[in-house]
Amino acid sequence: MDSSKTLFSQLKAAEPFFILAGPNVIESEDHIMRMAKHIKAISSRVGLPLVFKSSFDKANRTSSKSFRGPGMTEGLKILEKVKVAYDIPIITDVHETIQCEPVGKVADIIQIPAFLCRQTDLLVAAAKTGKIINIKKGQFCASTVMVNSAEKVRLAGNQNVMVCERGTMFGYNDLIVDPRNLEWMREAGCPVIADVTHSLQQPAGRQLEGGGVASGGFRELIPCIARTAVAVGVDGIFMEVHDDPLSAPVDGPTQWPLRNLEELLEELVAIAKASKGKRRFEIDLTPFHD
Repeated sequence: MDSSKTLFSQLKAAEPFFILAGPNVIESEDHIMRMAKHIKAISSRVGLPLVFKSSFDKANRTSSKSFRGPGMTEGLKILEKVKVAYDIPIITDVHETIQCEPVGKVADIIQIPAFLCRQTDLLVAAAKTGKIINIKKGQFCASTVMVNSAEKVRLAGNQNVMVCERGTMFGYNDLIVDPRNLEWMREAGCPVIADVTHSLQQPAGRQLEGGGVASGGFRELIPCIARTAVAVGVDGIFMEVHDDPLSAPVDGPTQWPLRNLEELLEELVAIAKASKGKRRFEIDLTPFHD
């Protein structure tokens, strides 16, 4: 069995769930290495399988003046160092078909951004790397769209696919999380992940001094959404974590503080173990008689 199939099997079997966690974007090699060290230690103490996450390029920033990351070449070198130094699998995202092959040489999971979840050429190019593919549901999409997106990956010859809920647009500058999607997305026939940080963004909803806008968000509601997701019975939790969220160059308002990570994960594990969310409730509609 190849390494992708082995990891995919391990993630599917994870109890009560696995986590995809790390800072939104690579800020520096030193920062990423430090974050990986602490997040791995925390996940090990809590007993959750970890896939470390960070992006080498945030290609869809609100402003062209915003920090995007070190770029693919340098970013992949840093992620490979993390992978080797801490013996943890890596997930990062792609935005163009030409990125898939080089990213697939380092990443264990290739993530398809929500805005691109229907892009057939990108899905197929990612699938052909043989790596696990995590598809984020577009903020504009119904859960049923993910059935088709996952099928595009499978028809390209790759059965290792996961789908991820990250909120639905509610007006121009807000997202809501519909817990029904966490159940309905199971129709894709693969692991379901809840992104409990991006789903609390307010896209382009924060006015900047001197003009312009940036994305805001509701960090204080991350525990609320995470508790709901694990109670429903998701297979994995995606969350962005930072050691200094107020100074984070990207998505600071929705990154979870590293100092609070262990406390939150311990609570989520307890909720998941108490819930029977992964089991479909058998409803008996036969007439009730005394």
